[in-house]
Amino acid sequence: MEGGSLLRKAFPEHWSFLLGELALYSLLVLLLTGVWLTLFFKPDMHEVVYAGSYVPLTGVRMSEAYDSTLRISFDVRGGLLMRQTHHWAALVFIAAIGVHMLRVFFTGAFRRPRELNWAIGVTLFVLSIAEGFAGYSLPDDLLSGTGLRIAQGIMLSLPVVGTYVAFFAFGGQPPGHDIITRLYPVHILLVPGLLIALLTVHLILVFHLKHTQWRGPGRSNRNVVGKPLFPQFAASSMGLSLTVAGVLVLLAGIAQINPIWNYGPYRSDQASTASQPDWYVGFLEGSLRMVPPWETNIAGHTVMWNVLLPAVVLPALLFAVLYVYPFVEQRLTGEWQRERHLCDRPRERPVRTGLGVAGTVFYGVLLLEGGNDVIAASFRISVDAITWVLRVALIVAPVAAFLVTRWLCRALTEAERERLAEGVPTGEIRQSVSGGYDGGHEPVEDFRPGAPRRPLTGARTGTPSRTPREPESPDR
Repeated sequence: MEGGSLLRKAFPEHWSFLLGELALYSLLVLLLTGVWLTLFFKPDMHEVVYAGSYVPLTGVRMSEAYDSTLRISFDVRGGLLMRQTHHWAALVFIAAIGVHMLRVFFTGAFRRPRELNWAIGVTLFVLSIAEGFAGYSLPDDLLSGTGLRIAQGIMLSLPVVGTYVAFFAFGGQPPGHDIITRLYPVHILLVPGLLIALLTVHLILVFHLKHTQWRGPGRSNRNVVGKPLFPQFAASSMGLSLTVAGVLVLLAGIAQINPIWNYGPYRSDQASTASQPDWYVGFLEGSLRMVPPWETNIAGHTVMWNVLLPAVVLPALLFAVLYVYPFVEQRLTGEWQRERHLCDRPRERPVRTGLGVAGTVFYGVLLLEGGNDVIAASFRISVDAITWVLRVALIVAPVAAFLVTRWLCRALTEAERERLAEGVPTGEIRQSVSGGYDGGHEPVEDFRPGAPRRPLTGARTGTPSRTPREPESPDR
């Protein structure tokens, strides 16, 4: 692509296409604040006696990692602001990737020739979760230490090799002296390097394959209608980047997050009550709490089903489904034979939309179970009762969500067909010569992105033009 044509490359104007940019600019804030934090953080688990500005912890023995995090928060000018900006940026980054993937899924933007880019997006999501957990664990406070102990239990649940994996990660029995030292290069070098490399490939493919777009006048599989890269899109994108950075700094200044001084240093004989991980691993916490304590002894090895199934098998299956879904859907619908550059509206694909909503509800139920103790304390309900209700909901709610969503999609599509065919009621009632009554209608002139458009005649007189029904989508 020549330089001139590259600068004139068109970008769709609809707001939903900016979700990927939110992730990109959140990552940029993460990298900048992360580099700053590395100048002051000490990834060491050797014990020291705290003698910093936070008086309640004076004289308490703690790791150098926790001590340096406290010093960043209370003794380094602007340190707490940078820490909280970094944490908020991490949450927004993962959320933006998740919402962007939902947009791609519900509009069918993963279809040929974009299957590889979808797989890269799923991989970016997995890596961002791993990166978030690694960074969340570095301060070595009581909350993050509890999370690491859970991670060690998940490692131990792996049949045969679990003990060796846990020993390699922790360098001995937890908490050991090596886990923070080993997580640190993973967090600041390995995973960020992979994220940047995959993101670069992702953006190159976006440029090469061109953007998807909503259907509309003048839009087809062979073109893209929108703002040119320079100067219109570049200006709006720069404004979005500054807005994202400003909102993240504002959040860091007014909304406290991860106050590690309230938790204290990690001790293996303590666990904080009402401890909740960041939202992106909340579903994993919920799945662990939901499965009964099942164990099996096989040839001298104990298989902990209550950990292996919810923490290893379930996430592996969920992400495997995400990876293969584009190929399965296109084979079942026969759409793998030609390229698709126009977005579907979710209502036009009731089965796909129903599956997406069902998966979201499934995730939501697990997330609620991850906070069952907080819910029980807040509403004075038995924890066991909440767990049993959510166990049933985990099976029933996604099925109900699928059926209701599919019905709504079909009903909305049928209502839209009727509106296009008959026009918009004006509220006027006319009496015919024969004494009958008829309502007046006007042609449809307000269309949502991607909505079908038809030439209408005679609608103003109350005699709508009838046009043949459009062929139904393969998954209807």
